[in-house]
Amino acid sequence: MSKKRKYSSSLVDGIDQAGARSMLRPTGFSDEDFKKPQVGIASTWSNVTPCNMHINELAQTICSSVDDAGLKSVLFNTITISDGISMGTLGMRYSLVSREVIADSIETVVGCQSFDSVVAIGGCDKNMPGCMMGLIRLDRPSLFVYGGSIKPGKDHTDFATVLEKVGAYSQHQISEEELIAIEKNALPGPGSCGGMYTANTMASAIEALGMSLPGSSSQDAISQEKKNDCLAVGQAIDYLLEKDIKPSDILTKSAFENSIKVVIALGGSTNAVLHLLAMAKSANVDLNLDDFTRIGKNTPVLSDIRPSGYYLMSDLNEQGGIQPLMKMMLNDRLLDGSCMTVSGKTLEENLKDIEPYKDDQKIIAQISKPIKKESHIRILKGNLAPQGAVAKITGKEGLSFSGPAIIFESEEEAVEAIFKNTIQEGSVIVIRYEGPVGGPGMREMLKPTAAIMGAGLGDKVALITDGRFSGGSHGFVVGHITPEAANGGPIGLLQNGDLITIDAKKDQINIDISEEQLADRKKNWQSLKEPPSRGVLAKYARSVSSASEGAVTDDF
Repeated sequence: MSKKRKYSSSLVDGIDQAGARSMLRPTGFSDEDFKKPQVGIASTWSNVTPCNMHINELAQTICSSVDDAGLKSVLFNTITISDGISMGTLGMRYSLVSREVIADSIETVVGCQSFDSVVAIGGCDKNMPGCMMGLIRLDRPSLFVYGGSIKPGKDHTDFATVLEKVGAYSQHQISEEELIAIEKNALPGPGSCGGMYTANTMASAIEALGMSLPGSSSQDAISQEKKNDCLAVGQAIDYLLEKDIKPSDILTKSAFENSIKVVIALGGSTNAVLHLLAMAKSANVDLNLDDFTRIGKNTPVLSDIRPSGYYLMSDLNEQGGIQPLMKMMLNDRLLDGSCMTVSGKTLEENLKDIEPYKDDQKIIAQISKPIKKESHIRILKGNLAPQGAVAKITGKEGLSFSGPAIIFESEEEAVEAIFKNTIQEGSVIVIRYEGPVGGPGMREMLKPTAAIMGAGLGDKVALITDGRFSGGSHGFVVGHITPEAANGGPIGLLQNGDLITIDAKKDQINIDISEEQLADRKKNWQSLKEPPSRGVLAKYARSVSSASEGAVTDDF
């Protein structure tokens, strides 16, 4: 048996497997194909979102590349949903759930079909960590391909622009005609949302981990570069099979630390905390919230990319993508260059011929002159979040905030209040019962944060939640508050008018009442929401772990 055919030989070799071979022949298998290593190609194609609408074309290119390398490709699909389309609706409850479904489905197909290797290609927020979790669990020679970023819309607009203009419209700052004009022109074609939102953040994180080929994370969805990325997969997979290089050989603690540092340097989404924790659990790597604090103290924010900056991923790609950034960081000893990658080379070897970013461009700052000296991702703890919370503080909105709580039991209630101008400046908006259990599903709060920015309240109010935020969110926002309200956490015990203090210097979030008062409130607490009794949301609510542990469903 060839060492490349560690799994498929049990499926197709020998006279007793004639039945399996007979079923594979109509799918395109020839006599020679049965002797080749089989490579499962997991496509997240779907026409429900521009992020993934082009992915089957890329998947077919990958199949051709794999076949040309003397291997046998087998294309299969998994699901995707759209965070952006479902944002602000009850449908968004299924977003984080889909990450688990995708991981489960890839594991299920590959485990059943005995593929020797796996390639996963994803484009939207949750299908990337979902794909990665599936690859990690299977631990076969594999890699991830990013579907690529969307081009900027007219006047440098993107999806987040549309949502913020909805907020501006609610304040009578623009007309309906102006809003619709932006809506029609902001998204010109295929690809993931164009800023350093969750999709581009996770693509960058995965490349920094070493699980995608160099350059994959920043390429435009419709480009020769992205096609070349796909064409390179066959030889890369053949090498990984030959050397038996698996995710467990790549995904070390140092690799995860490299990834966190790159996410910070790029000003990436807070969702990276949730997903990297989940991926690390799948890889049996000891990663926790305190690691983000430790790493963040010595890692600067360097990129002027949306949502907190001006530029889009497509702009960064024109300058060279994240590789020149990583070379800067490697030269400054911020990254561990010894980590193995799916190219078959170490990170340092991948970056050997890459020139670091110079001062003649405006997107990436020099390490000696950072946009922010420490991480924008802050892990806050205190009597309001004893198990931790995740804040996105760039410094533009200040480093501390104190104000009275104004409480909403759902995202919809909060958005309605913002649109009706009933939010007092200086308030801390509290949106609760939106955690993994309480949602269920931990909805993203881009709609309220965009409404806040559109209403001109970005530096005048804070927003905290046991839910989470889109990568497109900015402002003084704190999410992932744990324990969540549905589990009796302190956020569920808050009352209107309670004084809340958020301190991003001390990494604390506290409510100005005594432990005795909190204990008294806990005695009378009852959950305001009953979880669903059946279906995927019910199963998710019963099995999901805390957001501070990645909100995974296989952590027993």
